[in-house]
Amino acid sequence: MDGDRRGWRQCLLSGAVFAVCMVGTTLPTPLYGLYQEKFGFSELTVTVVFAVYAFGVIGALLLAGNVSDAVGRRPVLLTGLGFAAASAVCFLCAAGLGWLYAGRLLSGLSAGLFTGAATVYVIELAPHGGTSRATFVATAANMGGLGCGPLLAGVLAQYAVWPLYLPFAVHLAMVAASVAVLLWLPETVHGTRPLTAVRPQRPGVPSQVRAVFGPAAIASFVGFALFGVFTSVSPAFLARSLDVDNHAVSGLVVALAFFASTAGQLAVGRVGTRRSLPLGCAGLFAGLALLAGALRWDLLSLVVLSAIVGGCGQGLSFRGALSAVAGASPADRRAAVISTLFVVAYAGISVPVIGVGVLTGPIGLEGAGLVFIACMAVLVSIAVVYLRRRPVGARA
Repeated sequence: MDGDRRGWRQCLLSGAVFAVCMVGTTLPTPLYGLYQEKFGFSELTVTVVFAVYAFGVIGALLLAGNVSDAVGRRPVLLTGLGFAAASAVCFLCAAGLGWLYAGRLLSGLSAGLFTGAATVYVIELAPHGGTSRATFVATAANMGGLGCGPLLAGVLAQYAVWPLYLPFAVHLAMVAASVAVLLWLPETVHGTRPLTAVRPQRPGVPSQVRAVFGPAAIASFVGFALFGVFTSVSPAFLARSLDVDNHAVSGLVVALAFFASTAGQLAVGRVGTRRSLPLGCAGLFAGLALLAGALRWDLLSLVVLSAIVGGCGQGLSFRGALSAVAGASPADRRAAVISTLFVVAYAGISVPVIGVGVLTGPIGLEGAGLVFIACMAVLVSIAVVYLRRRPVGARA
């Protein structure tokens, strides 16, 4: 009994460290408007600054996705916290656009290191037989941390002093506390190897997985693209088109999408893998339609509904995609295939978001958003049609 209690305490503490790291990745979201006023850059620059984060994540996944299996979980996570602290320092020292680029890149590297290593670490620290509950802790820490970032920054920027500095100072203190916690927690990898023995993990999709991987990748791409647009340009839309200049409200709207994604991921256990991917795609389509209505008629209620419905769809589809791809992959290639799926997903955060930024100049933010929605709706429709013909559950 005491061992179980100690195991769950360690599991929850590692989940808290995971959440702290993810908070930093979305912390700047409601502050981009203030940075625009301070440095005078365009909406395109906002989307590029945001997309730099995805490039950092993809780089870390490709180069160091399997490092924690060799050198241990704690060294990798401590390095990730170091990148998170360096990111906060960049934002605290920001005297020009270059500091924002550096801060976002470092934040992406921290998230890339944490995504796999922290998830496994949380599960490994749980007592025997607690894998299911530990998976919930990891999921809640990941998406909950992403949701708390814009909420924390929005509240502090709106109701406290130094809106461009205090959120990052608070996060830096949280990172310092997380380092202390991580140093207290035990290592779960035994028989570690030196870093020089590690080779970058090549992404790849074996031929027998491609039929499953196609719709799973499309759904992941669209879901992350929806999150990317929400977190990069929705604060500007709320301020310019809906006259919502309250940073706390902007942060809350973005946070709702991540919290809804957590709920969607948790629902997969009841819905089942076979149905979660097509249902998630339907939720993504509905979320895109609601977002189109919000842009067309300038309605805050539709923005909120889009965040909730689209977030649930993203959670259902992404966890369903992960389960389907993992189930269809041979054991010796599973990690490489899942890494490839994550690369596709994070490409969804960067490429469409930059496209929206490019189109904002000639056709406006609303027009660019509608073009984005149309393209994503076509992609997710293709995935739905394919899944109706060949359900993934039959092969996964």
